[in-house]
Amino acid sequence: MNHESSQSTDQPSKQAITPSIDQPDTRTDRSFDAIADHFEKKVYGGLKGDIRLAVLRRDIFAYCTQMSQTLGRPLRILDVGAGLAQIAIELATQGHTLVINDISANMLEKAQANAEIVKKDLDIRWYVCPYQELEEKLAGNTKKFDLIMCHALLEWLAEPAAVMDFFDKHLTDNGALSLCFYNPASFDYRNLIMGNFNLLDNTEYKADNKKSLTPNHPVAKEEVEYWLEAHHYQTILASGLRVFHDYSPLKRGGHNDPEAVIRMELRYSQLEPYKWLGRYLHILATRQA
Repeated sequence: MNHESSQSTDQPSKQAITPSIDQPDTRTDRSFDAIADHFEKKVYGGLKGDIRLAVLRRDIFAYCTQMSQTLGRPLRILDVGAGLAQIAIELATQGHTLVINDISANMLEKAQANAEIVKKDLDIRWYVCPYQELEEKLAGNTKKFDLIMCHALLEWLAEPAAVMDFFDKHLTDNGALSLCFYNPASFDYRNLIMGNFNLLDNTEYKADNKKSLTPNHPVAKEEVEYWLEAHHYQTILASGLRVFHDYSPLKRGGHNDPEAVIRMELRYSQLEPYKWLGRYLHILATRQA
């Protein structure tokens, strides 16, 4: 596996970060270092990103508030493959302790810039490295995490199942795991709606991942559920992200009102069968101590 150069800091202040090494065109852990600006604009530059964040905020913030009240203290939270780390930074503003990680120096540099905008001291440590190198960097941290977030990472890992062992080592016995991942069923469904039958008939089709944000190796919901069961996790919440927005080639009526779209996405994101149509799925699971 081709790992990028790493660097860490114990402070949330902006810093120079060692640029990454270009990855070869083979199955390796994906970094968005070279297209960080494109990623920011494409994923979070419009309504798609607003929907994504709205669903994750609702799911995660409510749970963190409840868990923090139960424990009587702020939570220790790890965000693996954090990207722009919006949810993690917001959790830090709520008083929780965060460790934020990503393989891309450019992505975390953007995240650090966003954290600096917050006019308060945040308890954040930043680690630029593949998640596999976090093992060594966290060795001196004897306290495990109450929540580990892993959003839009599984589909970009060369060996996604292996990350479950990492979670097991660093999550408290009664901790929670927040997994958000690309839903491969949504790829088929959207192309059926769009009439892209030739693409669906092409078993050799691969997106151009030099710039495309469509993963070529997504992980199916059933596979993730199998991993969770095998590692003794119990799903307590499942949501779909963008359960209808991306499937609407003709924008009319409420589609022209972003607030209405988000309201309906939130309403149907946890309802059967609509939630399983989400372009991404979010699963919140707790360890069975």
